[in-house]
Amino acid sequence: MGIVNVTPDSFSDGGRHAQTDAAVTHGLRLAAEGADLLDVGGESTRPFSEPVSADEELRRVTEVVRRLAAESGLPVSIDTSKAAVAAHAMELGAEIINDVTGLEGDPAMVAVARDSSAAVCAMHMQGTPRTMQVEPRYGDVVAEIHAYLAARRDTLVAAGIPPDRICLDPGIGFGKTHGHNLELMAGAGRFLDLGVPILVGHSRKGFIGKMVEQSLGRPATEADRDAGTAGAACGLAAAGVQIVRVHAVGMVRTALDLFATTRARGALAPGG
Repeated sequence: MGIVNVTPDSFSDGGRHAQTDAAVTHGLRLAAEGADLLDVGGESTRPFSEPVSADEELRRVTEVVRRLAAESGLPVSIDTSKAAVAAHAMELGAEIINDVTGLEGDPAMVAVARDSSAAVCAMHMQGTPRTMQVEPRYGDVVAEIHAYLAARRDTLVAAGIPPDRICLDPGIGFGKTHGHNLELMAGAGRFLDLGVPILVGHSRKGFIGKMVEQSLGRPATEADRDAGTAGAACGLAAAGVQIVRVHAVGMVRTALDLFATTRARGALAPGG
């Protein structure tokens, strides 16, 4: 899943693709690099970010969603927690609702998803973007998030959204410390028994930068974070995770293709 941020303030690439033409060009580039899905967002969910109105979010994403749905040849996802934005994006050709609030932030979101043919991705977040990094705490982070996601799956199914339209995301970096993120990455395979696709959005995040800096002994550049993201994506693929949401699609696609080829040939087996 390639990231198309149409925002001035996203944590990694805010402002680069804030104009419609730039965002569409970027999305088409990600498609050419090998993305399977495109995720368009018009509201930053970085730590301590402030929400924007539905009207402003729609102003940012409307033409981007319309054009990418028509021109990219890929399913387009709308990254939003607002039902009005999701509903309009569906009318423009989006096929997936990616909601960082687990479809809990807007009381109308579940109905919008149910009454459309959209797939949904429900993510775990402790708190809100404004508060989520203020001393996040868990007893067993993997077990607690597993239980939350299982409950969200069951709630969505009971509301009329079939399991084959549901994806779940443990929410790397959303109300988690560095240690929590590492535990979730290491335990990603434990979410597979939820019976629906698992999405992980680890791209360029702070824990990746910290690990790369420890390895290199210097501050991590964006390219360094992308390399770390690609390496971590291979670990997630080995654990069985089906979808990774990333910025540098070409690099990650190359790494995953090489990983898949070597695994298929048995080169990763002991003595292979």
